[in-house]
Order: sequence, then structure tokens, then C-alpha cells
Amino acid sequence: MTRFPAEARPAVAALESSKIRDVYNDGAGIADLIPLWVGEPDIPTPDFIARAAAASLAAGETFYSHNLGIEPLREAIARYLQRNGRPVAMDRIAATSAGVNAIMLACQSVLDPGDRVVTLAPHWPNIGAIPLILSAPVETVPLELSQGLWRVDLDRLLAAITPETRLALLNSPGNPTGFAFTAEEQRAVLDHCRRTGTWILADEVYERLYYDGPAAPSFLEIATPEDRVIGVNSFSKSWAMTGWRLGWLVVPPALLPGLAKVVEYNTSCAPVFVQRAGIAALEGGDDFIAGNAALFRRLRDRTAAALATVPGITAPVASGGMYSFFRVEGLTDSLAEAKRMSRGARVGLAPGSAFGPGGEGHFRLCFAQQEATLARALERVTDWFSRPR
Repeated sequence: MTRFPAEARPAVAALESSKIRDVYNDGAGIADLIPLWVGEPDIPTPDFIARAAAASLAAGETFYSHNLGIEPLREAIARYLQRNGRPVAMDRIAATSAGVNAIMLACQSVLDPGDRVVTLAPHWPNIGAIPLILSAPVETVPLELSQGLWRVDLDRLLAAITPETRLALLNSPGNPTGFAFTAEEQRAVLDHCRRTGTWILADEVYERLYYDGPAAPSFLEIATPEDRVIGVNSFSKSWAMTGWRLGWLVVPPALLPGLAKVVEYNTSCAPVFVQRAGIAALEGGDDFIAGNAALFRRLRDRTAAALATVPGITAPVASGGMYSFFRVEGLTDSLAEAKRMSRGARVGLAPGSAFGPGGEGHFRLCFAQQEATLARALERVTDWFSRPR
């Protein structure tokens, strides 16, 4: 009898395991370790958000909702976007079970196997992996360091986006680099994608953690409802809700019916009590976000100043986000070094090799911590890299 292997299909089997999780799992349980490896603030969710969820549970809101989310949440998202200069109506919005779920749903809605995807690198590992799960090949365009900032070679990006490119998956402000498009660059990308017929999937999760204004430039500010532009956002970072798993999508109206079908066959809907928490966050969280953005700017500057004291370290200043993505001269195996640091320096960093092409030789440090915690961590990091190697 012929025996068939009980294993994942090739596209899934070929996926690379998360090197961040590898370091995390290897270092879990080390006494007095300061974990800066994952992308979440060291700040609990504000009480007013948690109370909204508790009230929803107490009211018995434990049932399914519409696939696209309850109307009060979708309306609150629309008002929030409009307050921040994004003219988006409720009939273009879908609530999702986290930002990463939003990216997966969007890709499932517009990508067929073999469709070509272009993205920037270094990038968040999930951005590269999600198209590959769907058997869509990914081409990366490298970000470049110039005058202490990560920047994009716009001509190179536009040259990579051809009529054969189905999707440009663009994260700005970016994880791990903190790179952010200018409004002029976004306009050039949008105009080019209109000519090529390419979809833009704009991951704007860090838009409010931006250090040159109240919010980063957004494709949603310049796109029309008919453009092939999809916006992704999440409650995780700006509202300190990483464990709640709530996000949203903004899509062209013509895509929404198809997206609703994909949601039905995926998660069906986000939990209603979590959606109620999202409404509270949107309606009462502006001061919380502004305070965190100011705090994170100080922590960013403190991190950059500390790393600059170590010979051989290059630490670009992030335009947005919660990370320092710094280079260590001569480093060729960031994964092994991160594991050594967990034990030797008792600080957990994400290895640069986790972030795709151009990442090796770097580390990602999440500086969104209590100030005293970050100070201790930076002392350990600088001591470690100041030793003879």
C-alpha cells in the first residue's frame, strides 16, 4: 500500500521558524533577564479600556458579531481616522482579530498563488512570511542608511514595482528600522501603482508612534476610495493592547463584500467585548498616546546616545516605532550572539537575521520600557559590546 506523508504542504514546510521566538524560548526562565526582544510596550493597558471590556462581559456580550465588526466600533474607527486627517467612511472599515490577522486577510483577498509581492527590507518577519504561506513570491528592496537615518531609494522601489507586481506590502513607520515614508514619497508610490495596477497594502500600525509630528504620513490621506489601497492598523502598540488581538482594515468599497467572506471562513469576527474595549481606546485614548509618544521619543534618544558611546556600533535614529535597530561591526551570527547575551549580559535582544535581507549584523532593541528598566538594560548592552571581542 502506498503511504502518503502526513506533513505540511511545501510552502508551509519551507517557512523559516521565527528567530525571535528561538531566542525568546532559549532565554525564558533566566533569572534577572531584561526582555527587550519582542515588540510590545512595558506598559499595561489603561484601566478605562479594561473597564469597557469588563462591562461588556458583565452585560452578556459573549456572542458573535457581524463579520466586519460591530457598527459602533467601525464608526469609532472612522471618526478616529478623520480626526487624524484620513477621510475614511465606515463602509470601508473592517474590524479584525489583530493587525497580523488583518494583513493575512488582506493578502488572502487579493493574492493568488504565483502573484508577485514587493516589500522593503529589513522588515518584520511576518510581512515576508504571509505572502509565502499563500505561495506568492516576495521581492525585497533594501532600505539604505544615510545621514543617520534609514531611507528608501525611491527610484529602486518604483523600478521593482512593475505591471507584473500584484502587491506592494509597505510598512511605515517600519519595524524594525523605524523608517518612515515622506508624504512626497507616498505620493510617488501611489501614482506609480496606479499606472501599474498594483495593490498597496500599507501597514501603518506605528503611525502614532512617530517623532516628527502627531502622526506619520499615510497613504489613506491621499488615496481615493477607488484606489487599490488597503490600510492596516492595530490597537496593540499605540494603546498598549498587544494581548487583546484587535485591529482593523480600510479597503476600497468594492473589496469589502469579498473581505467579509474571507473573515467568515477565518475568524468569523473579533470578540465583541474586545471590540467594546477598542471603542473606549479610540474615544478616550488620545492623551495616553500623546504621553507615550513623548516618553518613547525620550527613550529613543537615550538609547541612541548610550549605543553611540560604544566603538563599532552604528545606531540610526528611528523616525517612528519602538525600536533601535543597531549594527555591530564584524558581527556575522546575530542569532548565536543574542543567545550568548541572554546568559552573559542578562538582556534579551532580537537578532537582526530575523528581519530578512540586510538584517544580519544587527540587533533590534525595544526601548518602550519603564525608564529605570531601560537604563539597566542599556548599561548591560553597552558593557557587553565594550568588551574585547
